[in-house]
Amino acid sequence: MPRSPVRIPRRRRSVPAVTAPFLSGRRLAAAYRSGELTPTGVTEALLQRIAELDPDLNAFALVLADSALARAEQVQHELAAGVDRGPLHGVPVAIKDLMAVAGAPTGFGSRVGRVERAERDAAVVARLREAGAILVGKTNLLEYAYGAVHPEVGPTRNPHDLGRTAGGSSGGSAAAVAAGLTTLAIGTDTGGSIRIPAAYCGVFGHKPTYGRVPVDGVFPLSWTLDHVGPLARTAGDAADLLVLMADGPEALRQRGTRPDGDTPPLTGLRFGVPRAYVDAVDLEPPVRAALDAAERALAEAGAAVMDAPLGALERANEALLDILYPEASVLHEQYMSSSAEGYAAATRSQLEYGFTVPATRYLRALETRRALTAVSDDLLAGFDALLMPAVNTVAPAEDPVVSGQEGAVEMHFSGPFDLVGAPAVTVPFNARPGLPVGLQLVAARGADARLLELAGALAALAPVTPRPGPPFGPG
Repeated sequence: MPRSPVRIPRRRRSVPAVTAPFLSGRRLAAAYRSGELTPTGVTEALLQRIAELDPDLNAFALVLADSALARAEQVQHELAAGVDRGPLHGVPVAIKDLMAVAGAPTGFGSRVGRVERAERDAAVVARLREAGAILVGKTNLLEYAYGAVHPEVGPTRNPHDLGRTAGGSSGGSAAAVAAGLTTLAIGTDTGGSIRIPAAYCGVFGHKPTYGRVPVDGVFPLSWTLDHVGPLARTAGDAADLLVLMADGPEALRQRGTRPDGDTPPLTGLRFGVPRAYVDAVDLEPPVRAALDAAERALAEAGAAVMDAPLGALERANEALLDILYPEASVLHEQYMSSSAEGYAAATRSQLEYGFTVPATRYLRALETRRALTAVSDDLLAGFDALLMPAVNTVAPAEDPVVSGQEGAVEMHFSGPFDLVGAPAVTVPFNARPGLPVGLQLVAARGADARLLELAGALAALAPVTPRPGPPFGPG
């Protein structure tokens, strides 16, 4: 479906934003305070890049050009006047288009249930505003985050290879960060919807501890399983965004601005690899090579790498789907009664199926969730982190539907930790040049900050850091 081009108002640029698209948020914060860059210059550069490149990517559902530029001028004046809201003051952020932004529409990646003008911000959006962030737009997603592309919305393409998907359901957020169309983005994750796109696009994607980030103002897929989390090009940026979303602007201000690349020593740390669970699915050669290289690199850095059998957690995904299907159907019951024909065929089929799941099966799945959470807590208490792939392949041509066998394999590594609520993060890690590979680190519930520190340390050991090729890369 053709989209209107992004209109960039003509304005005087006080400082040229030469390399802004691929700078980290922390680097932008330092550049603003030194006078090297300005929020208006950076915002103009990103909006121009979106206008030029997003017609091919389809990462954005809505670009907020006018309000972003007005906001950039406001925060620029604040910084000049000595008002410092913290590390995200003036940093561009994109929001997944199932989160409410006051005064803007919410499309949900669908043609059903569109909200023409949200009355108030989602909780995380309100915190972004208070921290001085600049909302550049709302990102594309699989329909209602349920694993299918609506044909009138179209897929988000991968900036490393336009013939491949960016993943789902937070593919727009991952692609926008990877292609330098925004500095940071926010996504949601119910079975892997942050971590899988992050892996395919070569960025960090963090699913926080369940309940760590408020979901108010975010249209749910499954209220028992939904998580809101950050996507970023550095682990430090992801950590800053997480603190803001979870704890608020004052907690972020107390962190202060800090340089990139500050990673903890790995000597003596314990990393568990669930080898039987890893070997239960076929890993594409680049993924296998990355996992092997990561194990060697951690060992060489002084960490202990050992087997970590998941035990009963291996049946987590079955319980997850027995919760997700009926909860999603209940949430869409009104639309299914009035507008079922407006959904993509695959989404409609999954919603229809959810109504057939017996209450007894759903209740047993909830009990399984409680039991497996205890199993997970015991397992993770013995390790600093678990290490495994985020997904078993590099980016495919199309997203598999949730209900198919390919969908089950795609969420093999991500789904269990949505069920038990443990924090997990995708770490870009390539053993050789090529399409991005994402590995996953998982830690005990509540250990999000430490997990993101370990993610930065692991990423620093990667032999190759993939970058999008022309026209999306920096050169």
